[in-house]
Amino acid sequence: MDLASWGSRLAFWILTVAVAAGSVLALWHLRATGEGTRPPFIAGVLHGVVGAIGFGVLLFALRGPVRGVAAGVGSFGTVAAVLFGGALLTGVSLLLLRRKTVVMTIHAGIAITGYVLFLAWNALG
Repeated sequence: MDLASWGSRLAFWILTVAVAAGSVLALWHLRATGEGTRPPFIAGVLHGVVGAIGFGVLLFALRGPVRGVAAGVGSFGTVAAVLFGGALLTGVSLLLLRRKTVVMTIHAGIAITGYVLFLAWNALG
């Protein structure tokens, strides 16, 4: 198994942890009734750090040989990386805008779309 294949597997696990953490944080935020019951700030920062590491590993994996062309998912990895970059930027803007729900929803939509494309690229590539 080449280094790029290991990179895509590692990216899969790291991004899966980031997505799971983001799901927990989103549900926690939606169920919060007041300021004291919202997720702690550090939890969101850790979610972002894990996501950024997964994004970096994905960029590394994309440098390897082209994957998934025969299955029609050859560009999914690149598109997923672009979407993860957008999710990272909207995540940073959440810090600046003090966790506005609209921005959080946009962040989640971008990240989920990127994750689904990444899963297809990783599974079929």
